[in-house]
Amino acid sequence: MKWSDTRDIAIALADEYPDQDPLKLGFPQMHQMICELDGFEDDPEASNEKILEAILMAWLDEVE
Repeated sequence: MKWSDTRDIAIALADEYPDQDPLKLGFPQMHQMICELDGFEDDPEASNEKILEAILMAWLDEVE
């Protein structure tokens, strides 16, 4: 997965952390969780707040 795969990342986060409330995470913690996902292969420094916000929104859609 790459940063542009927001939906795939959101699904992986929902599967890996089913009891986690995404709204209780800060972007630094979420960034670390994403970088530690199996299959994530992008440059950790290539993300930004806009990307993390898109992933957060997709993750919220997954858990609802």
